[in-house]
Amino acid sequence: MSVLIETSVGDVVIDLYTKEAPTTCLNFLKLCKVKYYNFCCFHNVQRDFMIQTGDPTATGKGGESVFSLLDSKTLHKKYLPAEIHPKLKHRERGTVSMAIAGASTGAQQDVNTVLGSDSGGGGVIGSQFFITMGENLDYLDGKYTVFGKVAEGMEVLEKINAAYTDSEFRPFKDIRIKHTIVLDDPFPDPEGLVVPDESPLPTQAMLDTVRIGDDEEIESLLPPEEEERIRRQKEAQARALTLEMVGDLPFAEIKPPENVLFVAQLNPATRSEDLELIFSRFGLILSCEVIRDKKTGDSLCYAFIEFEKEEECSEAYFKMNNVLIDDRRIHVDFSQSVSKLHKDWMVKKVGAKKGGGVAEDLNLEQRSRYREGGSGTVRGGKYDMVFEDDRASSRPGTSNSRNGGSGGGGGGGRSSQRDDHRDRDRDRSSRDHRDSRSARDDHYRSSSHRDSGSSSRRPQESSSSSTSRRRSRSRSGSPRRKTTSSSSSTRDRHYDDRRSSDRRH
Repeated sequence: MSVLIETSVGDVVIDLYTKEAPTTCLNFLKLCKVKYYNFCCFHNVQRDFMIQTGDPTATGKGGESVFSLLDSKTLHKKYLPAEIHPKLKHRERGTVSMAIAGASTGAQQDVNTVLGSDSGGGGVIGSQFFITMGENLDYLDGKYTVFGKVAEGMEVLEKINAAYTDSEFRPFKDIRIKHTIVLDDPFPDPEGLVVPDESPLPTQAMLDTVRIGDDEEIESLLPPEEEERIRRQKEAQARALTLEMVGDLPFAEIKPPENVLFVAQLNPATRSEDLELIFSRFGLILSCEVIRDKKTGDSLCYAFIEFEKEEECSEAYFKMNNVLIDDRRIHVDFSQSVSKLHKDWMVKKVGAKKGGGVAEDLNLEQRSRYREGGSGTVRGGKYDMVFEDDRASSRPGTSNSRNGGSGGGGGGGRSSQRDDHRDRDRDRSSRDHRDSRSARDDHYRSSSHRDSGSSSRRPQESSSSSTSRRRSRSRSGSPRRKTTSSSSSTRDRHYDDRRSSDRRH
């Protein structure tokens, strides 16, 4: 007495214990004969414990006995009493048992009405059955009806046992019974049993239980390179979302500008003007800044160079990498920093929702474009941690060029940049001039101090000593004294000429 069960993953043969559990075996054989189990899924798969099926609703609460399908009203029974045989144990893997209908199915109320008062309120069975996947499950003995054993197809059960399931132990991909074939049936058919000529089509209720069809492929069919690319893309999106949550990015979809180069491994002596002069042969540079320590002003040995066009930036990347500048081989790469872009976006509150509360719709609004070159104002913002000269920034007439003007197009932005560079050069030359003048003034003050010190030490001095001191000061080359003496001699000559002309007249 055997039954062949064809599943979506293979075939299983079950031998039945018809002598120890005749009513249960009769119910199971006739359900297989009328194709009741066709399209039923394995709705409860608990790894290394058991796999359960036989419920057309795939909920674990459906199913009924074969007697509920009979036309005869006298034999109509939805559930049957559970047959517990003391010699049948759950010791081996592949033991087949009937599931007991519990209170959740409403079967407990039918025990006394359908089976009679002599049932004693015990468990009842319908159509659901399970196959054990563990050994020595003694705690199931005496509670569930053992009626068979798997004779062939344990490797098929291993596949079902290894299926991925959700929190309710239902496999994500459906594993279903395709067909049942009764190999040997010793019981006659009950009166009113209708056996179909062919396997019936699944009902709409059974079709609604489909998750991922058993004929669908959930494994990717893409090449390994494409799968790796997709995996990396998903990881990058997840990391960007994390950075957005902690506030490092204004939003996860932001991308770094493609016209900015990152230059590393610079010599500490390399200046922004030097880099701009070197890289300017590839195209117009909008900004070139060596990043410096905010407190000390020392170079951090890396810089950002922004080009007007992406093509010029790409050409500079390919030709300037590993180039020797100031005895250092620099490393050039495309900038991945969005620190400047972070300041260009702001959260704009669109308006409170109706109904009160503090929840509001939030939209992102771009405050200004990144180094606009073609449609308006040029941002004068600097990169983070850039050491700026306070004297140059506080000088009148340069605030507009650094903070951005109110008019002009792309040409006005480039001219503002050139004005900034000229201002820096003018500041540097003026500082050098002031330093040289301060050095000369110190020299003059030191000479005067020595003279005043000598006069204080000798309060009573002769006319010869004062004359010699005046001669020494004359030799020291004071510009003021020279100018005064020359102007006095000119006035004297002019006065003499007038007196001589008066005498002649």
